[in-house]
Amino acid sequence: MTPTRIRTLLLIAVVLLAVGWAVVAIVERLHQRLLPVSWTAAAALVLITLGLLVWGLLAKPKLQRKPGRPRLDPLVAARTAALAMAASRTGAAVAGFYGGVAIGLLDSLDTPAGRQYAAAAGAAALASIALSAVGLWLESICRLPGDGDEKSGKSPGQGTNHGGRSTA
Repeated sequence: MTPTRIRTLLLIAVVLLAVGWAVVAIVERLHQRLLPVSWTAAAALVLITLGLLVWGLLAKPKLQRKPGRPRLDPLVAARTAALAMAASRTGAAVAGFYGGVAIGLLDSLDTPAGRQYAAAAGAAALASIALSAVGLWLESICRLPGDGDEKSGKSPGQGTNHGGRSTA
């Protein structure tokens, strides 16, 4: 697996920002009402982010590969790295979408419902940015020494072929 790039996350966020803004415009045009945004979305994203952060803090000592410390099972380490990648990309997508919704609701800030929905969308976007940041951090602590090292001439996860079997 190659490390997640910030520009990939920004691209995901920008595309979903446009989608979120368009959804608000379509709902207002077709139904003559505001797109409702619940505070539950922001709360759920905060809980997911905290859970991922706690897992990262618990797994970090086991991933550091220092002598005398228990090591994380390789399968669990691989799943943790995959979870970290998924979290950073999901965080970027959800942040983009709710950011677009918040921008789309800026014209409705003069109404109580508009203010509430825009605030909830903004809070969900901020919580999603935090999720993406924690995912990037967790992904960074899951890297093995030499991952992404261009001196070796191999991409991360690419092993040598011995008798038809890969060592990766």
